[in-house]
Amino acid sequence: QDLKTSLVNVLLHKIPAEAGITRIEYEGPRIALYTKNPGFFELNDQIVPDLVNSMKKRIIVRTEPSILKDEEDARPIINDLIPSELGLKNLFFDGALSEVTAALEHPHLIDKLPDFKPVSILEKTGWRLILRKSSHISSSSLNTIYQTYKSSEDERRKFLSEAGEKIFRSKVSLAPEITIHTLGSFKEVGRSSMLITTPESKILLDCGIHPGGKSSQDSYPRLDWANISLDELDAVVISHAHMDHQAFLPALIKYGYDGPIYCSEPTLPLMTLLQTDFIKVASVEGRQQIYDNRDIRNEIKQTIVLPYGVVTDVSPDIKIVLNNSGHILGSSTVHLHIGDGSHNIVYTGDYKNERTMLLDSTTWSYPRVETLITESTYGAKEDIMPNRFEVEKNFVNMINSTLTSGGKVLIPVPAVGRAQEMMLVIDRYMKSGQLLESPVFIEGMISEATAIHVSYPEYLSRELRSRILSEGEDPFLSDYFTIVDHPSSRDEALIDGPAIIMATSGMLEGGPVLEYFRQIAPSEKNRMIFVSYQIPGTLGRRVLDGSSQVSLSEDGGRVKILDVNCEVNRIEGFSGHSDYDQIMRFIGKLRPKLKQVLVNHGERRKTENLANSISRMFRIPAYSPNVQESLRLL
Repeated sequence: QDLKTSLVNVLLHKIPAEAGITRIEYEGPRIALYTKNPGFFELNDQIVPDLVNSMKKRIIVRTEPSILKDEEDARPIINDLIPSELGLKNLFFDGALSEVTAALEHPHLIDKLPDFKPVSILEKTGWRLILRKSSHISSSSLNTIYQTYKSSEDERRKFLSEAGEKIFRSKVSLAPEITIHTLGSFKEVGRSSMLITTPESKILLDCGIHPGGKSSQDSYPRLDWANISLDELDAVVISHAHMDHQAFLPALIKYGYDGPIYCSEPTLPLMTLLQTDFIKVASVEGRQQIYDNRDIRNEIKQTIVLPYGVVTDVSPDIKIVLNNSGHILGSSTVHLHIGDGSHNIVYTGDYKNERTMLLDSTTWSYPRVETLITESTYGAKEDIMPNRFEVEKNFVNMINSTLTSGGKVLIPVPAVGRAQEMMLVIDRYMKSGQLLESPVFIEGMISEATAIHVSYPEYLSRELRSRILSEGEDPFLSDYFTIVDHPSSRDEALIDGPAIIMATSGMLEGGPVLEYFRQIAPSEKNRMIFVSYQIPGTLGRRVLDGSSQVSLSEDGGRVKILDVNCEVNRIEGFSGHSDYDQIMRFIGKLRPKLKQVLVNHGERRKTENLANSISRMFRIPAYSPNVQESLRLL
């Protein structure tokens, strides 16, 4: 409370009286200034940045609830003030933050409408306007998030206030001691998770599952070994939405974690989408459900989304910054500032140190990094990606060969990341005439994930951002694509004749891809092309490694043996992971020189090879720990 009183006194001293401040509250990692004159801060837009720079805290302006118009009164006013040319599709009100999100069909026209001033909406209604690009299809995940916000406004206000009290509590220890506990994804790929501890804080980085795990001890993070209670955790930080990095998170909440979760803005809807599908698939296939939709809704309430590049307090002695990692939409490297400059850690998560059609290359410029924790999915010296032009040419030739003979091409893809990259590639080559025209069937979950991409264009590559925000184009729409959103569409995809089919999951571990796999695998005229990494232990890895027969579970618990006679290929160059050379280039660019590197997220041989290469080439200590190790960093 002494710290809060001090902050309030400083802020009130620096803010002019005409700003109309009524109170100052914690809002999670932010300081919220409640005002009866919100337009003042819009007209004097340098006040808040100056406060942030001087106090080194995140500060946000909120409208005093007593002057905030009810949603029923505000909605028609906002509808009238937003020009019809922008194509308003929907308004989503978040009373806990006094923000209203407008989904617009044509946000690129805003610059051509100088008379439209968003501040007028704030002045007339008290609601701060957030503009978002609407997609060509509705996203049930975004709707779930908005509905959860709507039904839990008071609960979230209380949660954010209590979280802020813990974040800004007074320090009880000044000892510069940092330990990392490896809970998953060390000398393996899957169940990424690690615990960073100081005498003051405990931060969990990622909380995923292992798709190929044969037991709970192999499938889930070893939180039992860490020997901590969930109420000791100060925060959970999620690097990105892939299941091996976040799918155990609702289980953490189910068993009592009620603290803040941090991730980038697009990661929350993508997590919601994939976790909801995880429950559906488990139900259909009769597998154990480790959480339910209620746990996902609680996760939404506890999640605080962060833009890239913003320094955010998550505990008394740890600040984080999320930056683009180039892997999938919203994927982040996590930069941890620990203590008063004592130590800086960068956890790469999964990253791509090269531009793709979908995303810009990973961020590599950090003020300081003493410890790097890097992935090593492609950490062997021979893991060098071929030239992208040759990759695309090879991909097109493979597909053309199968289509010419009347066969079907099945591309198993993760719904997020590779699916959108492949859509862009297929559309480009069909339009140019280099890829034979044929129907392209895309399973519905891929389509919804794509809708989320369109809603967050600022996280896409420069070219796609420009096409969406400046030119008003949707680069994921194509006349060649048919969305499979009904069983009859699936039947259409499987009738005789050439076709391309993209379906999840990318590792054949459940999902609609198995329905296609049953029909396509037995015929020699068909082909499967894997474009993403196949984790050892998964069905996809067994097929890729040459299994001519595989066992599949049928309804009623029966097991069917399926012959795999179709052509099976792997295309490496579309991966969202850095290859060996890209990892080494990334490390070589970091300045000032690192003090140590920890290698994770790779098969044993690859993590050990990469650690040895880093030690030899850069002459810095590099380690490849096992799961269930504790390492003192400082």
